[in-house]
Amino acid sequence: MLQTAASTNLNILLENLLFLAIVTSFLVFAGWLWRHSPPFTIPQPLPPWFRAWLFVVLLVGVALPLVAMVLWGIWWNHPSVFQVLVPYFVILGLQILSESVTTRRFQSCTFVMVPCLYLPYRVWQLYSGLTLLNCESGTIWIQRLLVLEIVLWIFNYGVHLSQIPRLLNWELKPQSD
Repeated sequence: MLQTAASTNLNILLENLLFLAIVTSFLVFAGWLWRHSPPFTIPQPLPPWFRAWLFVVLLVGVALPLVAMVLWGIWWNHPSVFQVLVPYFVILGLQILSESVTTRRFQSCTFVMVPCLYLPYRVWQLYSGLTLLNCESGTIWIQRLLVLEIVLWIFNYGVHLSQIPRLLNWELKPQSD
């Protein structure tokens, strides 16, 4: 059993490192291709619904999994919860770092690509975690949380895609009669 957990941890680590190597290489390459483009800034003002959506994402995407990791991982001693949620938080943190670096440090339009790359992988991570926990008793609430997380991040992906024209300042043209 211990060797299986170590093997699973190694596989999760390798999968995440491979993803990070590929996505980072792609973002560096895309940033280099677009290095002469004008500095990118997020259009202001932000839409009126943005604060509410950010609150939902922080509550459901960060606070709930953090509480679940503490309760099930530490309090009720389910190490597999750590196998699922620690990589989730690491990749989420690296996405936030990538977004910050591309907008603040490089002011690069590659910022728009970051969620397009990280969010599908996050859904994959959560689905993989769901299959990992499916065999373990006592984690039904974590499994339900992972389903909720999958729904949240798929919806967030749609929100991001719907905002790409705004982020790239594609102006709406009035329709002629």
